[in-house]
Amino acid sequence: MRTLVVGAGVVGSFNAARLKEAGHDIPLLARGPRLADLREHGVVLENARTGLRTTTWVPLVDRLGPDDVYDLAIVVLRRNQIRSILPTLARNHRIPSILFLGNNAAGADDLIEALGRERVLVGLPNAGGERQGYVVRYLWSRWFPVLFGEIDDTPTPRTEAIVRLFRSAGLPARVQKNVDAYQKTHAAGLPAFAGAVYLCGGDVRRLAHTREALKLFVRSYREALRALDSVRIPLTPSAVRLVEWIPEPILVFGLRRFFDTQLAVVGGERHANAAPDEMKEIADEFRAILCQAGRPAPASDFLYAQVDARYQTRVASPPEEIPH
Repeated sequence: MRTLVVGAGVVGSFNAARLKEAGHDIPLLARGPRLADLREHGVVLENARTGLRTTTWVPLVDRLGPDDVYDLAIVVLRRNQIRSILPTLARNHRIPSILFLGNNAAGADDLIEALGRERVLVGLPNAGGERQGYVVRYLWSRWFPVLFGEIDDTPTPRTEAIVRLFRSAGLPARVQKNVDAYQKTHAAGLPAFAGAVYLCGGDVRRLAHTREALKLFVRSYREALRALDSVRIPLTPSAVRLVEWIPEPILVFGLRRFFDTQLAVVGGERHANAAPDEMKEIADEFRAILCQAGRPAPASDFLYAQVDARYQTRVASPPEEIPH
């Protein structure tokens, strides 16, 4: 299966390298400074837990033409960057299957409108981390597979082929029923977490020791989950309901311990600080869900405002182009 990976950030680089090492033909689409780094250094991965580094020379492309032929495209861009790639994907009719892996609280309507329902699959990625220069410091575990599915939940030969593709590289993958609900449930806590981190100066360890900010995070997360319930989006997986049932002091105690770890720094803080544009997009998508639910959400209102403020600061001083 000839596969194009669109997006050379942490997730795209990690998966492209692993699939290439397994013997697959996996071109990676990159642009700007990231493309230059990849041409000079290859895909350099560093395990954030062990410090082990590897270098993989993945085929690189800097554009997708209308007549370029692939069996599958895997798109791993920030949610707010998806709209910029849709016209390019829409002009190409030679790719029958396009899998979007990433945060999404708004659903797949924009993808379907641009590409057609028959081409679109959606899901959540399997890795996290950060880029430090040309080095990708990644977090990955076999306990966190690629989760994806068809829009209508019907298993198909192509979903089975995609599962085999990932598994051939030692990357667990699973077809997820009601993947739309899974994505929305996963996204429910993201803007709350980002807002709480920004409230604490972008420092998740400081958040771990700021009780009022932890309480705001818990309350905002609960508001988002209850809003999903109100608009009849089933919480998926159902174990997430524990966030609603566990007493707040116990949740705060557990979060205080977790947020005071290097895992939380690399897996959470660094992404929140690097991607206020994506956090703003997800916050706006959840604002729409909260509005539809018609439920008061004071904690979310407050923390989402922190996301807005951090985003405005980034817009006033934009970073270098994020390559894809």
